[in-house]
Amino acid sequence: MSTQPLSRRFFLTTAAAGAVAVSVPLLSACGSSGPGGSKGGSKTLQVWALQDEAQNPIQRAAITHFNKSSESKLKLVPFASSGSSGYSDKLRVGMGSSNAPDLIFNWGAGSLRPYVEAGQIADLTAQLEADATWKQSFLPSVLDAGKIDGKYYGIPLRGMQTVLVFYNKTMFEGFGKEAPKTYDDILALVDFFKSKKIQPFALGAVDQWPNLVWIEYLVDRIGGASVFENIAAGKEGAWRDPAVKQALEKIQELVERGAFGTNFASVNYVNDGAGLLFARGKAAMHVMGTWEYTNQLDKHPEFAKKDLAFAPFPSVAGGKGDPASVVGNPTNYFSVNKKSADVDAAVKFLKDEMASATYVDALIKAGDVPAVAGLESKLGTAPNPEFGTYVYQMVQKAPSFTLSWDQALSPKYKNPLLTSLQKVFLKQMTPDQFIDAMEKIK
Repeated sequence: MSTQPLSRRFFLTTAAAGAVAVSVPLLSACGSSGPGGSKGGSKTLQVWALQDEAQNPIQRAAITHFNKSSESKLKLVPFASSGSSGYSDKLRVGMGSSNAPDLIFNWGAGSLRPYVEAGQIADLTAQLEADATWKQSFLPSVLDAGKIDGKYYGIPLRGMQTVLVFYNKTMFEGFGKEAPKTYDDILALVDFFKSKKIQPFALGAVDQWPNLVWIEYLVDRIGGASVFENIAAGKEGAWRDPAVKQALEKIQELVERGAFGTNFASVNYVNDGAGLLFARGKAAMHVMGTWEYTNQLDKHPEFAKKDLAFAPFPSVAGGKGDPASVVGNPTNYFSVNKKSADVDAAVKFLKDEMASATYVDALIKAGDVPAVAGLESKLGTAPNPEFGTYVYQMVQKAPSFTLSWDQALSPKYKNPLLTSLQKVFLKQMTPDQFIDAMEKIK
């Protein structure tokens, strides 16, 4: 899988669950004296990123190219993907030290908000607005997903991972069924597949985070993107928006109808429990991110090539949300430390390299679907061109791209969110109790 995008769980676990360890001592990563620390008079800017065998060579090549014509020199500082300390913890410590990074790998939104509120991250809005070519080189919905309080603080650095409805096309065709286009279609398919002794949807609830795709999409379809935007912004009473309760009620309706079978709470996703059910025809559908396509190609290649199909998440009758909107992981971002000794050089690197033809071509070759405009013809060279083109066009048309809630929200919400939502799925908590629990978090 080294040529494919890493899974959502790799990124989310390293960011929020503390599963990343730095591969070099934190406060001596580059041997510099701080942000933009100097050696022999020349400035060395640290670029912090996750260790990734597919991505790091691409990032290093961009840095090498930039350094040829830049007085200030950039240096990549990768962090290993195993150990007991999280990247987010290292970043928090590093940003408060004399050896803070100059360019910061992040997930946007919740992962970056504390630093923005502390005045540590450079606002890139003026530079983007002044350079239309640079701004328009990125897909708007992805660039906007890096906004905080209406201002741009991050530039996309890799591919996009949307959540889709995956389904077994051979099974559907055999029964004369089509992918669901509305929530009512979902209910009808749930009842039909149950009557055939086939579990309608695979769900790896042991890991809890797979539950999120349902509330994320249902809230979006019912109330529109602004509902979660208000929640993420911390607006008082935002969790009490009627769309949240309606989404939770629909989740419990699906559970009651047997949409996820009877033992979903004991099925995992990370260790291929849900994916295996789906690949073996025990489940007809699976709502999951684009990493599921990669996982199926890797673990169940015959099923992936013969039976795997995909569709957008359905609309909800009477809903305010645009059915073209998507949720998932828009991408990862690079942001600039406001206290870097050479902010201009850091910004110039992002402007010169992050949408350059060489960088984008390398991402595509690595299996990514870059968040860059005008790529239709280039995606024909991707490892999986049909799927890559589908995802690209989906995001290209999306009026909004909502980041996964456990990443978009402040870290204090993550565990209560996942735990409470699990209880909703298990009918151990009512929608009102869920909303009360989330509103109490301050």
